[in-house]
This record gives sequence, structure tokens and C-alpha cells, in this order.
Amino acid sequence: MAATLLREALKKFDVPGSFKNSAPHGSGHINDTFIVAFDHDGAITRYIAQRINDNIFKNPVKVMENIAHVIRHLLDKAERRGQKDLNRRVLTLVQTSDGENFAYDPDGRLWRCYHFIEGASAWDIAETPKQAFEAARAFGAFQRDLTDYGGPKLFETIPLFHHTPSRFAALQTAAREDVKNRAASVKAEIDFALSRETLAGSLLSLLESGAVPERVVHNDPKLNNVFLDDRTGEGLCVLDLDTVMPGLSLYDFGDMARSAANPVAEDERDLGRVAVQVSVFEALARGYLEGVEDALLPIEKDNLVTSFKLLTFECGTRFLTDYLQGDTYFKIKRETHNLDRCRVQFALLKSIEEQEESLAKIVRAVQ
Repeated sequence: MAATLLREALKKFDVPGSFKNSAPHGSGHINDTFIVAFDHDGAITRYIAQRINDNIFKNPVKVMENIAHVIRHLLDKAERRGQKDLNRRVLTLVQTSDGENFAYDPDGRLWRCYHFIEGASAWDIAETPKQAFEAARAFGAFQRDLTDYGGPKLFETIPLFHHTPSRFAALQTAAREDVKNRAASVKAEIDFALSRETLAGSLLSLLESGAVPERVVHNDPKLNNVFLDDRTGEGLCVLDLDTVMPGLSLYDFGDMARSAANPVAEDERDLGRVAVQVSVFEALARGYLEGVEDALLPIEKDNLVTSFKLLTFECGTRFLTDYLQGDTYFKIKRETHNLDRCRVQFALLKSIEEQEESLAKIVRAVQ
């Protein structure tokens, strides 16, 4: 059904040539993503088409407004420093025939279309420290370039997205209401989370005290949200701008480390394989700080490990909450999928806690 709606939506975009084929693409949990090929006078051009999940993004038009503002700012920055191959460095939206950057399908769902960046790949797991370094450097540069964003204030596409105390409260409510009668079977995971309540407010307290500023940040900087050049390995282009909005720089480093410093898949069932890859963490810290240059305050750098702990805790809490509520947010492929994901995050958090001082020494050494 989605493929049929895709074809109808694509008719509204200003794409030359004739439709050739499409296939699901990527490993995202939220939106429906397809890679689409068009034949234009014998030459094949590929695009990425996405249907925005409006159960998660309640105002998809505002999402697209944010993305357009951010892309315009990033392009301006890249042009002013003489950056070459801009179409590989910044996402390019395809407009519709009436000048919009989105279109609706017959079901009233919103679609967008990007030019596909050829010769580049996104990785779910860092296979080498170099990959981690390049991805982190790209995210750091992305944040650096948005430091002086002066466009319209960005819309909060998912309210309280990284407001960990709210996530913690949602878990408490889900455990208490237990709508799917699952709480008893995951008591160990609930207790693990509840015992770390003080961690939930550790970054927001810095914001509330004025010690760290609010910035424009990506908010979902997983390793697979950056393209690396297939030939050189260089970090090229940051992807998935749906959650770019006001937040803390520390959210980005913490979530990036959470996704990249773990050597196994997010839904790995063998928890004995879950542990911080210290060499990868070191590469992430070096790459991120090199990319962000002098855009961060010393206190932001000093809290990189805290952010790693917090975002891992928050993500595990979100997976556990969704499992207790009946899997209404994240896409699943099996009944315990969200529980498996939660367990991986909590095992990673334990590994971070065990190595916290060593990780802090690494950060101090690469500053």
C-alpha cells in the first residue's frame, strides 16, 4: 500500500524522466523511507522519498519548515567558506511542481523527496575507529555551523524530546498503569531505571542554572544519520533533520556515543557482547571536538561522559516505556523487540558506569 501511495505522491514532485523502481531503504524506526530510481533519457537518477510519520511528528508541515531553514543556513555557510560539491555536503530537497518542498498522497499523508547522495553510505555500527571519527567530526561541524543560526525560531517538532525527567515520569506512569500486563515480567528493568532517578535531571540542571546555553542541535545523531564517502571514508552529510530544534549540545554527543560506541546492534539479545568500545569512544570524542572547533564552552566539554550516560539511560527508558505501553512508538519486528532494545541500553549504561573515569580521562586528553 505504501508503495502505491509513494507513486502517487511522486507525481507531484518536479522529477524529470519516468519512474523506474523503488525499494524500502534504511533502518529507521519512525518514517517510511524508499530509494527511488527515475530514468531520464537513459540516465538513472536516484532519490530518497519519505513519508513522515504524523503519529510521531504531529505537525509535519512545521517539520519541513524547520528543515528548509536549516538547509538554507548550512548552504550559506558552506558557500561562504568556498566548500566544493555542495550537493554531497548538504541535503537537497526536491520541490513540487507548485514550488513546495512536500506533497500529500491520496491518504493525506505528507511526503518529501531528497536527491540521493551517490557514492556514500550510512552505517548502523562503526566497523573502525576511523568511521566513528569521521561521523563525529561531521556532527561536530554540523553543530558548529548552526551556532550562529539567525533564521526563524525553529519549531519544537517533538515537545520535550530529550527532557529526561519527563521520560522518567512516563516510565513510572507506564509501569503503574501496566496496560498490557507486562510490568511483572520486567521488574528487574524497571527497578534498574528507578534506581537511577538522579541521573535524569543531570543536564537540564546545567541549563536551568545558566551554566550551559540552549543551542540548535540535531537531537538524533545516530551513526547511521551521517553519510561517509565510500572512497575516502570522509564524513560528508548529516541526515534526518526532523528533530533539529533548540536543545543542548550535550544531547548530540551523548546520543552519538550511545549509538556508535556500542559494538553490537541496538536489538542484540546476547547482552554479554554489549560494552563500551573504548577505542571508538576516543575516536568519537576526538572527531566531535575537532569538528565543533571552538563553538563549545569548557563546561560542555567537561560533561561529555555525563551526556553519554544520560542519553543511554534515556533511550533505554523510552524503549521500556514503549514496551509497557504496547509498542505504540517504535516499529517492532517481534513481540519483545522494544524490551530487547531496552536491555541493550541498560547493559551499555552499566558498562559506561564501570569505565566512567577512564572515559573522562580520554575526553580531557583530546580537548
